[in-house]
Amino acid sequence: MRRVVTGHNAQGKSIFVMDGPSPHALELPGMPGLALINLWVTDGAPADNSGSADAAARPVVLEPPARGSIFRVVDFPPDRQMQGQLDLDVAFAAMGAHGAMDADASRHPSMHKTETVDYALVLDGEIWALMDEGEVLLKAGDCLVQRGTNHAWANRSDKPCRVAFILIHANPV
Repeated sequence: MRRVVTGHNAQGKSIFVMDGPSPHALELPGMPGLALINLWVTDGAPADNSGSADAAARPVVLEPPARGSIFRVVDFPPDRQMQGQLDLDVAFAAMGAHGAMDADASRHPSMHKTETVDYALVLDGEIWALMDEGEVLLKAGDCLVQRGTNHAWANRSDKPCRVAFILIHANPV
């Protein structure tokens, strides 16, 4: 995933400060083929646009900092590819999010809830968004606003799916 980041030079002129693949990726142990690619992270609002440091240069975790945001892309392999290899305790622990897991998980093994509002845009492929009650198929070009709800993602196709997410810290429901 190519990431181009802008900034300012010493004279205050706009420049490109980064151009290349984001090095901030986490291939989840316990969920083979599922990868989180962080493109940018903010620590609060309003965001700080000063300097040229890579704001995503930090551990890749599930949720953004308090009052912050994460711009991320997630590659979801087909569910069939992960069958028999899932270890969700390991996967959620790797994201620092063991507490987000739904202990019941009867609806879907990866049901979880975050203290965020998430803007999701399917870039390629298709994926099912699952709620406690109901599900909807999202295809390339479709958007979803996930508002702190218990949810899971299911790729029931035979091709990978790529989804862009913007996660914004929110008060818990």
